[in-house]
Amino acid sequence: MVLKMKGMPMWAVIALSLLGGVGGGYAAVGMQSREGKSGATRVDNEIIRRAAVPAGARAANAGALPYFIDAAAKASPAVVHVRVVGVVERESPYRGTLLEFFFGAQPNVQQQVQLSGSGALISPDGYIVTNFHVVKNARAIEVSLPDKRNFEAKTVASDPATDLALLKVQSPRPLPYIEFGKSDSLRVGEWVLAIGNPFNLETTVTAGIVSATARNINTQSGKVSIESLIQVDAAVNMGNSGGPLVDLDGRLVGINTAIASPTGAFAGYAFSIPESIVTKFVEDVRKYGEVRHVVLGVNIMNMNSQLAEEFANGDTRGVIVGGVYANGPADRAGIRVYDIILSVNGRRVNSVTELQGEISRLTPGDTADVVVFRSGREERVRVQF
Repeated sequence: MVLKMKGMPMWAVIALSLLGGVGGGYAAVGMQSREGKSGATRVDNEIIRRAAVPAGARAANAGALPYFIDAAAKASPAVVHVRVVGVVERESPYRGTLLEFFFGAQPNVQQQVQLSGSGALISPDGYIVTNFHVVKNARAIEVSLPDKRNFEAKTVASDPATDLALLKVQSPRPLPYIEFGKSDSLRVGEWVLAIGNPFNLETTVTAGIVSATARNINTQSGKVSIESLIQVDAAVNMGNSGGPLVDLDGRLVGINTAIASPTGAFAGYAFSIPESIVTKFVEDVRKYGEVRHVVLGVNIMNMNSQLAEEFANGDTRGVIVGGVYANGPADRAGIRVYDIILSVNGRRVNSVTELQGEISRLTPGDTADVVVFRSGREERVRVQF
């Protein structure tokens, strides 16, 4: 349509032009607002639609929005608060004083302390998994459930090498418990929940993603330790130790054990003992009454480009054997210095930590199929532990 302005005064033309500009702007803003409102409605409907899908299907659907309510509701009743009365040994306050000069070295003193952490009920008859460092030197342990019931707990077994402990409580009726998932199936970027009692706050749930797997952070420097930890960015703080890490189906895939922090408070990363190590610990205790570890009997190093060029035709996969202990499992199986271990029982190992994790699954009497790269080709050897 053509607007005829013949004979119209100039001031009227200018006024109409300005009104047209303002009106056009208003129309554009109005259209944008209506479109944004419609988009928000679509998002709300999508959230409602996905919320109606069963938890397992949501977890399996990589494109779905993360949904934590079912997982938290399923796992939380089995997460307990662990309170410990323990004794620690302190250096004598008279060390270096005149009293010590005249009467000789003064003995260290024992001091009573109260600590707290978390744990996970893993069976209806009252078995609880927590951290060894939570119940270390405990003289009395009390466990509180989210439903306010309290129980005296006894330590059934503990293992400093994995930082795990198994507790037992007696209850007149079955207790809620958490099901085990599979830590082997965890992928970097997958959503997980950490549940525990940080700062004595009951049953706190935090969410994050798996940041890495097979981490070694040397929590027990100078001691024998088995570390192939799950790294997560879910907030974990003092009191979370021993609580479960769960997947979106509410199944236990790890036990929270440590944080990386210069201050002692959460600074972005936390670490969990994978379910595979927890399962082996529990099964050993139930079967043998104790934890049984095996050793391969080698000194090993991570591959680098220089070692790869010299021993593996430039291939950086696997870990290289730097030494073999006489009459150990590796020696008896024929593993040699400069062999490159590529896999154990069909699982690839590309770091010392990954190899430790695979060996930690095994028990005395087990046999493992180990693939090594030697003299330009792969060979399979059977290691008897």
